[in-house]
Amino acid sequence: MTTTISRLYDTYSDAERAVRRLEAAGVPHSDISIVANNSDNWYGSSSTGKVDRDRDGVDDRAEGAGTGAGIGAGIGSAAGLLAGLGLLAIPGLGPVVAAGWLASTAVGAAAGAATGGIVGALTEAGVSKDDASRYAEGVRRGGTLVSARVPDQDRSRLDALLHEKAVNLQERSAAWQKSGWNGFDAASPPLSPDDVGRERELYGAGTRVR
Repeated sequence: MTTTISRLYDTYSDAERAVRRLEAAGVPHSDISIVANNSDNWYGSSSTGKVDRDRDGVDDRAEGAGTGAGIGAGIGSAAGLLAGLGLLAIPGLGPVVAAGWLASTAVGAAAGAATGGIVGALTEAGVSKDDASRYAEGVRRGGTLVSARVPDQDRSRLDALLHEKAVNLQERSAAWQKSGWNGFDAASPPLSPDDVGRERELYGAGTRVR
């Protein structure tokens, strides 16, 4: 039996390190997923105009978009999950940079669900609806979500690898609720780059560009 473990990070670089720790621990690329907010176009700001992490001469963003439901399954399987990043649009989140199984599910059948693609994908994977809503809202506000499907017997060990620099989801959502948030709404417009910038300043996240 497997279970899903997830963490939200304020910066992409913290999430990236978490993914690499999971990979180093032996979790298959096909069982890891990352979804990062791209409202400020950080993924499109390469000085060369091309993102080619697997060094095959083809822009990884185009490859990711072309693979659709199989995003991250091709180049990611050979060069690591992060090599398979691609640009996607997920209901309620706006532009995201993503790779892996969660992104595949979110843009697939679950994308049409009333709860929104990312919430539907997480709940389908066994995450509670409340936590799924919090994770989705965290990405909407500029964060990066890392999720992994792991064997039940390895959950504690692998879950600990995700703890460093992770957002305290209960505390963060309590802060949102004080300002009137009642749950993730896929029908709400995505936050503007300025709004996301203010969120990052509020929580000391700074920029996610490395």
